[in-house]
Amino acid sequence: MEAFRDFRADAALNGFKYFLEVFNPNTPHNMDREQLGEYINDSLLRCLAGVMKADRPQFLKIVYNGPKALEELAAYDPNLVIGILGGGGGTNRDTFELLHQAERYGARVALFGRKINQAEAPLTLLTFMRKVTDGTISSEEAVRAYHGELQKLGLKPFRPLEEDRVITEEPLKKGMLKAA
Repeated sequence: MEAFRDFRADAALNGFKYFLEVFNPNTPHNMDREQLGEYINDSLLRCLAGVMKADRPQFLKIVYNGPKALEELAAYDPNLVIGILGGGGGTNRDTFELLHQAERYGARVALFGRKINQAEAPLTLLTFMRKVTDGTISSEEAVRAYHGELQKLGLKPFRPLEEDRVITEEPLKKGMLKAA
C-alpha cells in the first residue's frame, strides 16, 4: 500500500491516469474462492480508502471471484468502474458466461486479451461476446452460434460443441446456481 501511495503521488504530479490491476494470490492459502473474493475486496477497499477522486484509478481490473464478491465491490461505490480479467483458457461457454455474469453482478469493463487472441476466429468471437453483453443472446446460444460460424468459415473448433458448451470455472458455476 505504501508503494501504491508513492505511485499515486508520482502519477498525480505527472498528470498520469491509470487503472489498478489486482490478481488473486498464486500461493497456497486456506480460503475457498468466496472467502478469497471477500479478502481481495477488503484489501482493495482499504487500499482505496481516503484516496481523493482525482487520484483514484480510472477502473479496476480484477479476477471474477463469483457473484457475491463482485456485487459487494460494485455496491461499495457506484462510481468505481470495475473490470474483469478474462482468466484462463476455459471453454467458449466460460468466456460468454463470464461476460454475462460479470455485467449482471456489477462489472462495466471486460479485458479479455488471451481469450480473444487465442480464439479460432477472434473477430467472430467478439461479435458473439457483444451479443451476450447486449442481452440479445444467451451464453449457451452464443456457443452454438459461434460453432456454426466456425463451420461456415471452414475452421475446425479447438473442442467439440458438446465439450465447449460446458461451464468449467467454479465461480461461474456458483453464479449459475445463484441465478436459478
